[in-house]
Amino acid sequence: LLFHLKADRILEIVPGLSISLSEIRFRTSRSSGPGGQNVNKLETRVELLFDVVHSPSLTDEQRALIARYATHRLDRDGVLHISSQKYRSQYQNKEAAVGRLQEVLHAALKPRQHRVATKRSITSSLKRLDSKRLHSVKKKLRRRASHAED
Repeated sequence: LLFHLKADRILEIVPGLSISLSEIRFRTSRSSGPGGQNVNKLETRVELLFDVVHSPSLTDEQRALIARYATHRLDRDGVLHISSQKYRSQYQNKEAAVGRLQEVLHAALKPRQHRVATKRSITSSLKRLDSKRLHSVKKKLRRRASHAED
C-alpha cells in the first residue's frame, strides 16, 4: 500500500466510486507508544477526517449506507474520523489511515447478500423430533425412582 499522498490522487473505493484526496483532511498530534524521544517532539499520530455529508463524490444512498455502517466513527456533523498511531512516522500513519478509510467505505458500500428462506425438509424435521425424543428419554432416566412401592 505504497502511494504518494498528493491532493490530486484519486482513491478507488468500489467500482464506480472514487474519492479525491482533496476531500480528506488530516490532523496530527503527538503519539503514544514506541518512538523514544521522538514521542515527545514529533506529531506522528494522524487523524483522518472525511466529510461524508458534504462529499460531492457520494450519492445520498451511499451517504446513508456509510452512516448506518460507521455510526461509531461519525461525529455530529457527519464527519468520519479515523486515526492511526501504529507507526513512528507521520507519513506511514497517513498511509495507514487512508487504507483504513478505503476498507471502511468498501465494507459499508459493498452489496449485502440477502438470505433466501428455504423450507425445512421432512427428513430434517423427523431427525429433529427424534433427537428431542431421545433427549427427553435420557432426562427421564436421570429422575429419581418414585417411592410408590413403600
